[in-house]
Amino acid sequence: MSSPAALSLPSDPPGGRRAALVWGVGVCVYLVAVIFRTSLGVAGLDAADRFDVNASALSTFSILQLLVYAGMQIPVGLMVDRLGTKKVLTLGVVLFTLGQLGFALSPSYGMALASRALLGCGDAMTFISVLRLGTRWFPARRGPLIAQVAGLFGVVGNLVSTIVIARTLDGLGWTATFAGSSLAGLVVLALLVLFLKDHPEGYEPEPARHAGAAYVRRQIARSWQEPGTRLGMWVHFTTQFPAMVFLLLWGLPFLVEEQGLSRGAAGDMLTLTVLSNMVFGMTYGQIIARHHGARVPLALGTVAATTAVWAATLAHPGGHAPMWLLVTLCVVLGACGPASMIGFDFARPANPPERQGTASGIVNMGGFTASITTLLAVGVLLDATGDDYRVAFSSVFALQALGVTQILRLRARTARRERDRLVASRVETVHVPAA
Repeated sequence: MSSPAALSLPSDPPGGRRAALVWGVGVCVYLVAVIFRTSLGVAGLDAADRFDVNASALSTFSILQLLVYAGMQIPVGLMVDRLGTKKVLTLGVVLFTLGQLGFALSPSYGMALASRALLGCGDAMTFISVLRLGTRWFPARRGPLIAQVAGLFGVVGNLVSTIVIARTLDGLGWTATFAGSSLAGLVVLALLVLFLKDHPEGYEPEPARHAGAAYVRRQIARSWQEPGTRLGMWVHFTTQFPAMVFLLLWGLPFLVEEQGLSRGAAGDMLTLTVLSNMVFGMTYGQIIARHHGARVPLALGTVAATTAVWAATLAHPGGHAPMWLLVTLCVVLGACGPASMIGFDFARPANPPERQGTASGIVNMGGFTASITTLLAVGVLLDATGDDYRVAFSSVFALQALGVTQILRLRARTARRERDRLVASRVETVHVPAA
């Protein structure tokens, strides 16, 4: 019989301090990308004044950025599967740094739009790369926790935007704030070049056979055929966008113009959402790591809570909702990001290592597609209704209903496939071939 050493899986790396260091470089890149992505969320009113645009034109900044981001997800997944993490992340850092610098120096609305598109292209290359890096350096059992921790670094980036960028804008102005922040891109680029490796020694992936367009079609088709990939996409679609829309663009104007808060108080509410995200992220990661069956209940529970608190806020009689309700809204929205990470926990076990990047790209498209749709809907409805935020934010409920329908449709099929794979893996473990 084979020795115990022979039964170890070379595709399952041990982790350790070296893994934490290398992966830490990757998540630092992601952190900076999120700072750049969300910096417009605290500068929306400043951008409207600087470029003299209305609500629809203002929403176009975020819509274009996210449209590029979402459209790049599958190509980026294919690039990561084929080229490796380091090359893709390096290209991403260069692009999002140039985009942030260009946004700082843009004299016109058109040039600012082009800069946000460039930023979105670079940003699109970060998260999937970080997820792939985690699967190459850490054991599979650590997958849910690693994904949530990666999401926490994104939360920290969001926190930097709501605290540092907001206050720097007031003190230093537009150009100095955005140009100065672009220096962070140069810092993580240096760390990336010096310290990041695609995989630990001895755990090199098998070389994949690439056949041009046929390879691309095969990767996408096989990933999409898995119910886990599609369920992951719809979980991401349904859970992520309410908080994304709130933090990325419309939260600050809603709190200031509709609810009558000062800009400082509104910024504190956005910060509360980000801090809540951090708490929920660690909690969800620990729960899913111990109880894999909690994934769908956590996702649907988050959607239900988000729907209920948004409805209560928008339907509250009188001009302004009470502060306790706004605080509750911001706390509950903090669960949206961690809940969206559950989508990757459906796609990961459904796909082999050589398709992880492609499958993650499909999942990641979900939430950003919903965010783009809602950002556009809110902007158009605000212009059409004379800044009626109640009508505009009601568009959230339509997309949540669509997403929940798809989650309920796919969850049983995904559970059956996961059970079949578990049985098959146990059979392979027990029936070890003779030496």
